[in-house]
Amino acid sequence: MMPAARPAAVAAGLLILLTTGCSALSPSATPGTTPSAQPPGASTSSDPSLAAAKKQAGIADCPTSDADAQAQPDGLPAVTLPCLGGGRSVNLAGLRGTPTVINIWAQWCGPCRQEAPHLRAVAERADNKINFLGIDYDDPDPAAAIDYAGRAKWSYPQLQDQQKSIKPGLRILGPPQTLFIDESGRIAYRHNGPITSDRELIDAIDDHLGVRL
Repeated sequence: MMPAARPAAVAAGLLILLTTGCSALSPSATPGTTPSAQPPGASTSSDPSLAAAKKQAGIADCPTSDADAQAQPDGLPAVTLPCLGGGRSVNLAGLRGTPTVINIWAQWCGPCRQEAPHLRAVAERADNKINFLGIDYDDPDPAAAIDYAGRAKWSYPQLQDQQKSIKPGLRILGPPQTLFIDESGRIAYRHNGPITSDRELIDAIDDHLGVRL
């Protein structure tokens, strides 16, 4: 008979589960759903139904990026991700020139749903002062992700990272996580966990990107 678990060991296990957030609940990717690698800037082929769903959801096309850009110190990794629902792929290291808020999320992540309204409200308020970009992370169901983004009324572009390609370069524990990227492409601030209010996000943009909304 196995000995009973010691209370201290049980408590330690619970602490690990709590501190990893949604990463502990991450589903395994369904075989065959991982997107093929794409050259930077290439158009990602997709199921026509996904492209139609993306259009109906009002999700913007993915931004252009410098296909040859390499990672810089304290910057985004040189990882190329496909556009959710189809469109041009994006080299993260090539996103420079405009301050950008990057939100890492998944449709299966409960805390991501809590912060969704704040991201929408501030993105609408930001107008052209800063860019917003989402990354659907470790998510095996792109159709559900597009449906989720549409219901959240996120009109800003969305990338897809089913393979967790950004995990090493950005030290991702799990969604949600929000990155604040300055105009040079440097990561000015990392916010782990959900955004809890419009004001929290507005203040972080002011404090770390120097943009007043």
